[in-house]
Amino acid sequence: MNSVRRPVICMMLIAFAALSACGSSSTSPSGLAVDGRNTEISQERETIWDAFGPDNSDVEVRVNKYLWAASLEVLDFLPVQSVDPFSGVIVTGYGTPPGSGRSYRAAVYIRDPALDARSLNVAMQTRGGGAVSEGTIRAVEDAILTRARQLRIADGKL
Repeated sequence: MNSVRRPVICMMLIAFAALSACGSSSTSPSGLAVDGRNTEISQERETIWDAFGPDNSDVEVRVNKYLWAASLEVLDFLPVQSVDPFSGVIVTGYGTPPGSGRSYRAAVYIRDPALDARSLNVAMQTRGGGAVSEGTIRAVEDAILTRARQLRIADGKL
């Protein structure tokens, strides 16, 4: 029994030593010191969730939260392919709206923190690569703006 435990303990000690050595360096691979919060290395973001951590009070998301939520809600029949709340871009895949036989995809760009029609830009395409009528795009934008206003009123920040 003792002969089986000894290799396991040795492997654990080696793994612990290797892991503890990873954090002992005071410089990054590029040679910059990482001792303070003002260095280039500490300002990089790994994921979107890093912006919402306690150390990142200086990060400001410049997208209207009501337009963002309304866009996702109005276009919920389309599968979301990518989102970037820092730049305000939502890209969807193809989907068919209820009551329609056509398949669409959309790209939404929210470029301003104001709840305003000028802050919202929607681009749509049909599956065959065809153009979507301006009236359809306008109807989607109006639906998003209406829902965003409803969300803002419900939030009590009017």
